[in-house]
Amino acid sequence: MFSVDLESKTLVQLREMAKGLGIKNISKFKKKDLIEEIKKVSPVSIEKDGVVLSEKISPKKGKNVASDIDENNSENLKNENDVIVNDKEILNKNILKKDETKIKAEKTQVSISNTKSSKNSAEEIQKGNTEVVRENHRTETNIKLEHDRNRAEFDKNHERKDSHNFKSNFDQTRNANDKDKHIREEKDDKFKEMVHESNSAKGVLELVDNNNFGFLRGKNYLTSPDDIYVSPSQIRRFNLKTGDEVEGKVRIPKEGEKFKALLYVQSVNGENPDKAVGRKPFETLVPVYPNKRLKLEKNEKELATRLMDIMSPIGKGQRGLIVAPPKAGKTTLLKTVAQSISHNHPEVKLIVLLIDERPEEVTDMKESIKGEVIYSTFDEEPEHHTKVAYMVLERTKRMVEQGQDVVILLDSLTRLSRAYNLTITPTGRTLSGGLDPGALIMPKKFFGAARNIKEGGSLTILATALVDTGSRMDDMIFEEFKGTGNMEVHLDRRLQERRIFPAIDIYKSGTRKEKLLLSQEEYDASYLIRRVLYNENSTQSVTEKVINLLSETKNNKEFVDIISKEKWER
Repeated sequence: MFSVDLESKTLVQLREMAKGLGIKNISKFKKKDLIEEIKKVSPVSIEKDGVVLSEKISPKKGKNVASDIDENNSENLKNENDVIVNDKEILNKNILKKDETKIKAEKTQVSISNTKSSKNSAEEIQKGNTEVVRENHRTETNIKLEHDRNRAEFDKNHERKDSHNFKSNFDQTRNANDKDKHIREEKDDKFKEMVHESNSAKGVLELVDNNNFGFLRGKNYLTSPDDIYVSPSQIRRFNLKTGDEVEGKVRIPKEGEKFKALLYVQSVNGENPDKAVGRKPFETLVPVYPNKRLKLEKNEKELATRLMDIMSPIGKGQRGLIVAPPKAGKTTLLKTVAQSISHNHPEVKLIVLLIDERPEEVTDMKESIKGEVIYSTFDEEPEHHTKVAYMVLERTKRMVEQGQDVVILLDSLTRLSRAYNLTITPTGRTLSGGLDPGALIMPKKFFGAARNIKEGGSLTILATALVDTGSRMDDMIFEEFKGTGNMEVHLDRRLQERRIFPAIDIYKSGTRKEKLLLSQEEYDASYLIRRVLYNENSTQSVTEKVINLLSETKNNKEFVDIISKEKWER
């Protein structure tokens, strides 16, 4: 068996085998001689894992050589098996089980074949092991290829699954969006239907709860069951403030609700709601002296207004006081002024505010003038008086912010101060007559809001103040407001007792910066009348002469012409 196998080897291969067997001087031998030498030194037996691979009876002297060959071959087999084991550990465990079985079977087959052939050489053993290694390498390569195919198939399936999931998620999202769109469309349609079916309403807004929400007030700007709820979102969107007149669509209250609710804002103060967003606050507007006159002369019979046009003219933005004792005709004068303003200046918004007045006077005022009458009669609580005054002030501020000219006729400032004296938290200090100093803060804010705006618009306030009532508090209130106005009209009870109407005290009445309102002829006539008053020192007689002259003339122009003549002065 060895001869056949060795003959097929090349000389180089034989020399390598001889070198491994420990034969010396290999280069001297030819091929045949080298084969003979190899046969001579062949090992006695080679074992692996307890199985005899080859066996030969050799002389005793060759025992050491055969033993060395056996050790070398065993070491080579061990190293090769270690390589195989290390390669196996890298592979997938599930797949390697089959390969390990196959490798063991091949090893067993090789071992049995070597057992039958006891004359096999170390070269055949090495060749068989090399073939096993190659077979393992091929198996490993096949396993890797199969693993790559499985990985590719897994990635493909995963990609297909991801694509399916993405498509499924996309379909679900699209369906959800379609559903949300459908819900929104239903809500919009329902809202439009509610707006179409609802009624329009308007009222003056009052913000409550730290301006978080509000209500549209109706009659006298006070709380009532017919108030309309305004949501915080609408207040923020249109920059709504207390005093705004809001008009819009409203819905009936739902179950558990007390008030109607505002659905849709159509206008704010009679204008587009968007204009209210960028308006300037009232407090930032620049005040100037009144320079546009409010003409009060209506006909020749209205002597009171004709006299006021000459001696104490009223301009847009005027802050005036009508100082009067009881029964001096202050309410009648106020009514006459209101009629003249509404007649001569229809563009001006007129509001008459009656505080703590008699109910019959309220009715008389409503029937006598063309304007808005807001009232709180004397049988109401003091809180009612202050609430009405606050709402009127805020309402007029909103109109002035729009550039409108507004006139407030207040009757009376004294009674309003009394109401605040009863409602405020006591400051611990008391003035003469039991007046708390803190009670005058809000009345001063009300009266001080009158001004002529440089950018356009004005707020004119003409308020009455009571004197000679026998109350020390009333006198203190008048003294506090005495220097705050820029126009005053004093009524004299003595003239009223003599039945001289109007009972205007020309000596005490007047207007600051009157030259801005009067023509030169009117200013000169007013100057001449006052000079006569100072010289004669008799107010009642001069006032009576002036009133008689007014009654004899048809208008103020004719009156001024007569006054300008020197003969009247004499």
